[in-house]
Amino acid sequence: MRRRATVLAAAAGLALSLTACGGDDDPFEEGDGDSTATDGGGGGDLTVGGANFTEMVIMQEMYAALLEDAGYTVDIQSVDAREIYEPALESGEIDVVPEYLATFAEFLNGAINGPDAPSSAPIATSDAQETVDAARPLAEERGLTILDPAEAASQNAFAVTQEFADENGLTTLSDLGALGQPITLAAVEECPDRPFCEPGLESVYGIDIVDPPLATGFSTSETKTAVQRGDAQLGLVGTTDGTLEQFGLVTLEDDQGLQAADNLVPVINTESAGDPAIAEVLNQLAEVLTTDDLAMMNAQVDAERQQAPDVARAYLEDQGLL
Repeated sequence: MRRRATVLAAAAGLALSLTACGGDDDPFEEGDGDSTATDGGGGGDLTVGGANFTEMVIMQEMYAALLEDAGYTVDIQSVDAREIYEPALESGEIDVVPEYLATFAEFLNGAINGPDAPSSAPIATSDAQETVDAARPLAEERGLTILDPAEAASQNAFAVTQEFADENGLTTLSDLGALGQPITLAAVEECPDRPFCEPGLESVYGIDIVDPPLATGFSTSETKTAVQRGDAQLGLVGTTDGTLEQFGLVTLEDDQGLQAADNLVPVINTESAGDPAIAEVLNQLAEVLTTDDLAMMNAQVDAERQQAPDVARAYLEDQGLL
């Protein structure tokens, strides 16, 4: 039997206070940090944690189902932010989280080498293996182990309408740059200041972005609608957004590697979940999970209103992992 406890933090201030102080307000207080999962042989109690949004919830459910199938008793704790679950992962109050490789690598980089390190001396690249190799020593300093990343990557992507792509023969961002026409971009308000957004599109791909971009958010309905109706030619979305087809949109390939490798990867507490059997169970996903798979599952939950546990289990069964 699995006991699920979904805990929501109301604000960043609460997150920081929980991280710093713990105590009675700790959303992970039910776990005592004394997991028996390192005894080997498949068995013991584990807590899978992470953030409380569709994609990460699906990943948590897949991790839990795989571990349960291997004989572990699994609890799921979902919270609002990394600022809550990462300290709990370090302390062993939770044992396993699904993470985004490049983002987590730079989180560690900032935590260990100073807050300016992610911008002045980044360690994440567009290559997943390079990023893993750079991040693992930092994770070890925090008592964590980064397992094998999947091919599935949840990254920034840029979408155009299928009609616009067909009319101009576009499949890549390089194609868009070669088109040589001013492009209105629908994106987050901070896009002009973010190297992986407007500055990168201009410097790496030579795309002439009309300034300022439309401030419609990241992969929001507003962004997709703006592109769909022609208010913008390009929209900032996610590679695993399962609703693009509904808006008649397609993403252009990041063929020159502007975006860092935000592949999905399990991160475990080395002491409480360091049993090689746990790594063997979770690393199975690295061999099968693709970006398209994750987008499909997101669409099943967000667009078709299926339940995340059902979607996760059906996928694992289809892949022969359960």
